[in-house]
Amino acid sequence: FPYLYDETQEVAVAYKAACTPEFYVFDKDCKLVYHGQFDDAKPSKTDTPVTGADLRAALDAVLSGGPPHKSRPSIGCNIKWAPGFQPDYFGAQVVKK
Repeated sequence: FPYLYDETQEVAVAYKAACTPEFYVFDKDCKLVYHGQFDDAKPSKTDTPVTGADLRAALDAVLSGGPPHKSRPSIGCNIKWAPGFQPDYFGAQVVKK
């Protein structure tokens, strides 16, 4: 699978990345249709299985030509920004209910 080493952190800023892991799904026109979490599993939620349900739903929606799956913000380790390069949006990710 393709892997990106973002030494300058320009790509992270361009995609408004805030933490790892963070997932992005694009449609056939290269339009971003999903930016969010893998699933509901978290290290603190040991009773929640890792299923990939959110990412799977986003991919299924794109492949079927349906509307995009609702994105839910990723929760993980913050990106460690190079000194002086922390973007304006960092820390502003809000979970909407």
